[in-house]
Amino acid sequence: MKQGKNTFILSFLVAPVLLYLVFVIVPYLGSMIFAFTRWKGLSANIRFNGINNFIKLWDDENFWNALSHNAIAVVLLPIVTISIALVFAFWFTQGVRGSRFFRIAFFFPQVMSVVIIAVLWSFIYNPQFGVLNGIIKLLGIKAWESFPWLGDSATIFWCILVVVVWQSIGFYMVLFIAGMMGIPTEYYEAAKLDGASLPVVFFQVTIPLLWETVRTGLVFIAIAAMDLYAMVMVITSGRIAATSRAADVLSTYIYETAFENGDFSYGIAMAVVMMFIILGLSFFTLTSTRKEVLEY
Repeated sequence: MKQGKNTFILSFLVAPVLLYLVFVIVPYLGSMIFAFTRWKGLSANIRFNGINNFIKLWDDENFWNALSHNAIAVVLLPIVTISIALVFAFWFTQGVRGSRFFRIAFFFPQVMSVVIIAVLWSFIYNPQFGVLNGIIKLLGIKAWESFPWLGDSATIFWCILVVVVWQSIGFYMVLFIAGMMGIPTEYYEAAKLDGASLPVVFFQVTIPLLWETVRTGLVFIAIAAMDLYAMVMVITSGRIAATSRAADVLSTYIYETAFENGDFSYGIAMAVVMMFIILGLSFFTLTSTRKEVLEY
C-alpha cells in the first residue's frame, strides 16, 4: 500500500522535475561552461579561455564597485525593511483604529510595477518640481531647495535604497501579520496580566514566536538586495556610466557587459560569481539565524 502511494506521488513529480531540469539546471550548467570561454554572444566562434574571465574580475574596478553597492544593500535593506515591517505588523494587530486601511495602503506599492514606482519617485526627486525639494523649500532650508538628488553621485544610490525600502515594507508587513495572527491570544493575555508593556510583549513574545517567518523574510530581502536591476535601470534611465557608476550594481554591470559591450562570456562569469554569492548568502543567513523552534 505504501509503495503504491509513493509511486502515485512520484508520478506527479516527474513533470515539474523535468521542467526544472530543462529550464533551470541545464541553463545554469551551460552558463558555467560559457564562463570559461571567449564568446561574443552572437558569433559561432567559441574559444576556451580557462579561468581568465575570473582572473579579469579580480582586477576589474567596475565589478568591485558594483559589488560594494550590493554589499551595502545586503547590510542595510534587511535591517531597515524588516525592522519597520515588524513594527507596523505588530502595531496593526493590536486593534489600532483604521488598521485595515493602513494594511492596504502599505501593501499597495507591492502590487505596482517596479517601472511605475521608479518613474513616480523620479518625479519626487526632481530638483525643479519634485515633492521632496518642495517640502525642503517649505521648511526654509535654502541650501537644499534645488538639490539634484538623482544627479549627484553622493546621493543617487541612497535615494534608490529609500525607494526599495518604501516598496518592500508592505510585503513583509503582510507576511509578518499573517504569522502574528497565528500566535494564540493566550500568550498576549498572559503577558498583559503580568503587566508587560507593548515593547516587552513585542520583543519577548512576538519576535521569538515569529522568528522562523523573520528568517524567511531575511533570506528573501537579501536575495532581492543582490538584484535591484529594474529599479536602478529605470531611475537612472539606463545611464549608469553618466552617474560615475555611483548606482551601479552587479546585475546592471552584467547587462552592460553582455548586451552593450558584447562580451557575453565575461558577463556570464560575473553572473556565475553572483549566483554563488547569493547561495552563500542564503546559507549564511539561515545558519546564523537558526534558533530552537518554539511551538505553540
